[in-house]
Parts: sequence; structure tokens; C-alpha cells
Amino acid sequence: MRPPWDEYFMRMAHLAATRSTCLRRKVGAVIVKDRMVLSTGYNDTPRGLPNCGDGGCARCASEVPSGQGHDTCLCLHAEQNAILQAAYHGVAIAGGTLYCTHQPCLICAKMIVNVGLRRLVFAGEYPDPLAREVLEQAGVELSQVRIPDL
Repeated sequence: MRPPWDEYFMRMAHLAATRSTCLRRKVGAVIVKDRMVLSTGYNDTPRGLPNCGDGGCARCASEVPSGQGHDTCLCLHAEQNAILQAAYHGVAIAGGTLYCTHQPCLICAKMIVNVGLRRLVFAGEYPDPLAREVLEQAGVELSQVRIPDL
């Protein structure tokens, strides 16, 4: 039996998360438009810098609570990387859907709004209610899709 589209693309986001080098949370993202994958991303340090496991991001090795201390984090979030990869390769994503393994933070939510993504499908929660409020106020359609075996 073929999976519904949201499940299909959410599974891809979970697969992208397996590439993450973050020591705290593995997150993956996939940007889709017209049922075509345009870009993927996972949380990692910027190109050319040591990854988290190699000491690239001090926040990852710290005890800072989830949702705090982002100003000291060197990692790019999965959503940011997916958006940046599309831009790097000249791929237009406005009007698309972002599938993400977790609800985005406020910084990512603002980027999602400004690049013109119209729909966000996420699996897990993230402790940032303001991010969700920004997405809702901007008219981004939100859907939570959890896949039982992931």
C-alpha cells in the first residue's frame, strides 16, 4: 500500500535527520512543491567548520536547556539548511511545503514566512510557542503528522 503524501515526505525528513551531527537533537527537513522534492536539510555546523561531535559547537556539549542559548549555537537548523540549499542552487521554493521532524523555532519560523512557504508539516513538538504564533499569524498552514513507527 502506498503511503499518503504527507507520510511519504515526512519519512524523507526523518531520513534527512539521520545525517545530522548535532549532539542534542537530530532534525531533518524537506521542501516540496507540486509533490516534487526541491531541497533537504539537517542540523549541522556551517560548511568547512568542525561538526558538533568534533567540538564545532560548544552549546551542543553544554547543559543549556532546549530552546535557549541559540545565540551561542554554531549550528544551522535543518529548516535553515533546506532554505539555504535551495538558494545556493537557485531553486524557487515560494509557495511550497516544508516537512520537518520538529516544530521550528522562532528564527526558522521567520525565515519560513519570508521565503514564502505556505504550508508546514511537522512531527515533534518544540518549546517555542511564539514561533507557532508567528506562523499562524502569517497564514502558514500548520499540520502535525506523526508516523507511529518512526
